[in-house]
Amino acid sequence: MSRLFLYGAVGGALLLLLGAAPAAAQITTNTALPVTEGRGIFRLQSTVLRSTDSGVMNREVTVYAFPVVGVYGLTADLALFGAVPVLDKNLGATPPQGPRSGERIERGLTGVGDVRLFARYTAWARNRAGETQRLAPLAGLELPTGADDATDEFGRLPRPLQLGSGSWDPFAGLVFTWQTLRWQVDVSPVYQINTKANGFEFGDEARLDVAGKYRLLVDERSGGVPGFLYGNLETNLIWQGKHELRGVEIPNSGGTAWLLAPGLQYITRTFVVGGAVQLPVVQDVNGTALEQEFVTTLSLRVNI
Repeated sequence: MSRLFLYGAVGGALLLLLGAAPAAAQITTNTALPVTEGRGIFRLQSTVLRSTDSGVMNREVTVYAFPVVGVYGLTADLALFGAVPVLDKNLGATPPQGPRSGERIERGLTGVGDVRLFARYTAWARNRAGETQRLAPLAGLELPTGADDATDEFGRLPRPLQLGSGSWDPFAGLVFTWQTLRWQVDVSPVYQINTKANGFEFGDEARLDVAGKYRLLVDERSGGVPGFLYGNLETNLIWQGKHELRGVEIPNSGGTAWLLAPGLQYITRTFVVGGAVQLPVVQDVNGTALEQEFVTTLSLRVNI
């Protein structure tokens, strides 16, 4: 699949979806807002992530991701989620020795990554005039649907370039949401247990996502139901343990990162579109593990 075809397909899908109805979630953080029983939500995102390292090979990894997310309200309290990521991964590196020493080598792979399925249940809710508070546990599984053994002319692609992990990885967490007519706050801790596949095991991952948004203006140009422009500020604290190869820890892997993501959302009766730039505030990686430079995200949400 060429990158041009990939971008065109996703862009075309975005255009075709305009005209349905929204879900007012955050951009990078889970929310506990309800999904109408018997109805669904469809979300498309376009994300660009760039990471580098400080090692002798001067690695640079760029990932273009297009997560396609479907949500279905099974009951008034229970919602089912499925996320299918379409990925285009690229690596640039300069070998310090060997037949191509000093030459910049480019490697890459495009395809479907690991699918995530999970359920979210509203365990507690308090509704008042103009506001709601909700607490919802969630649990799910990341399936090994992405290739984890792809090769190219140089041999097997390194782990950061593989589309999947090859393992079945469970995760669980909570989401708390407090929404009023003017603002919304979401807090979501999640822990994922990464299991072993083909002798390799990614380190477990724990993350705490906190997001807030505030209504900046009301757009009444349509003459009907108005649109609303929100300013978003989201923060993500992420820890990952060291990877293991055949039971031995890999020293140049894992670490902790604190990210900050300012953004904007425009919400109408028929769609929600938003964007954010995720920037590292603090990064403490182990050895020469990859450090994130930035993530940009564009998002469209509609009801079906």
